[in-house]
Amino acid sequence: MKKAVYLLTPLSILLVSFSVLSPNLQISEDKPIAELLFEVGEEKPEHWIEYNEEDIKRGYDLIHYGKTTKPGGGRSKSISKFYSCRSCHNIEREDFNLTTVNQEERLQYAIENQIPYLQGSTFWGIVNRETWYNDDYVLKYGDLVRKAEKSLIESTQLCAEVCAQGRRLDQWEVESILAYYWSLQLKIEDLQLSSEELTEISNLKESGQNEELISQLKSKYQQKSPATFSEVPRDKSQGYDYEGRPVLGKAIYDLSCKHCHKPYGVSDVILDDSKQTFRWLRKNMTSSSKLSIYHIIREGTYSEAGHKEYMPLYPLEKLSHQQVEDLRAYIEKEAI
Repeated sequence: MKKAVYLLTPLSILLVSFSVLSPNLQISEDKPIAELLFEVGEEKPEHWIEYNEEDIKRGYDLIHYGKTTKPGGGRSKSISKFYSCRSCHNIEREDFNLTTVNQEERLQYAIENQIPYLQGSTFWGIVNRETWYNDDYVLKYGDLVRKAEKSLIESTQLCAEVCAQGRRLDQWEVESILAYYWSLQLKIEDLQLSSEELTEISNLKESGQNEELISQLKSKYQQKSPATFSEVPRDKSQGYDYEGRPVLGKAIYDLSCKHCHKPYGVSDVILDDSKQTFRWLRKNMTSSSKLSIYHIIREGTYSEAGHKEYMPLYPLEKLSHQQVEDLRAYIEKEAI
């Protein structure tokens, strides 16, 4: 009988050596973070569901267009005749660093990736958070948002009914939207861990140090989107105490203001690049009305009888004082 001969290439020797020296050390980078947390004892959240591709597709339609095909056939009613979820929320990653709030980096990320710079937090990774409608939303709106603070399901219902000035979602619609949310969940690769950090997490799992593993993972991304409300400057002619940067102001104007204030957009106030528009914005800059960018950004507007469309305010985490002055500098430059 002939003996089989196996040739080991340098690469195969390296792989064999690694598997012998450190079995099971590396966790796959495409592994969902939630799946790993569940494996080591984290309790599944209220918004966890089993879902399939059809559920995700219906959820996609509801988020993007506000309606879809029902599970049994036929078209659903529009959630809102005024807004879709995409009016205020991205579905893409928005930050370089997932552990901190950094408006400068977030704007730079939006510029580089040409995504809107919005008031609402992205749906990307929304299922991995533990609270929603945080901080000053609770302080300002109280009981209206209290249930939504700790429930993604109630947050979605609140957004549909109140924020979008629409209707309450049916159960199948909620489940479809949750399925779409889960398709946007964070994966290990999204944390941009070093090889040393990956090895450490793998070792913690291998050795059964589950609490430490959970703690380490959760330290790599925020469990909520902070929300701090601020006030209009006391003297609008002076504004906030920052030197405006017109170049960045243009990015905010294009990626934020014009996201809604465009022809056939969700607002009846149209902003374009004409001198007339910039001069109108400059004229109202220091006024006491909601037409001032200071008022509209920091206070927003309210839904009224006969005019349910409104503009949500910008928390500081979504538009800093510096960035408001950047926007002002761009408007004043273009108004000349």
